[in-house]
Amino acid sequence: MPNITVELLAGRTIEQRKAFARAVADQAVEILGARRQDVRMVFTEITADDVANGGVLASEDESRAGVVAALKKG
Repeated sequence: MPNITVELLAGRTIEQRKAFARAVADQAVEILGARRQDVRMVFTEITADDVANGGVLASEDESRAGVVAALKKG
């Protein structure tokens, strides 16, 4: 039984989560031979203040400003 943990910046829609879950489950069935009903995913939302890349918080990283702003708009 694959147990998959997904961390996402807050702001993804339920439709995006559903599509992602379907795509990942499809691949787990195809590649791992898992039964679809046994593929479990847990989504954890994090904020841009909860993650740092290269020692810089995502909320303060100018190269990620567009992504963070788009997620806040929802």
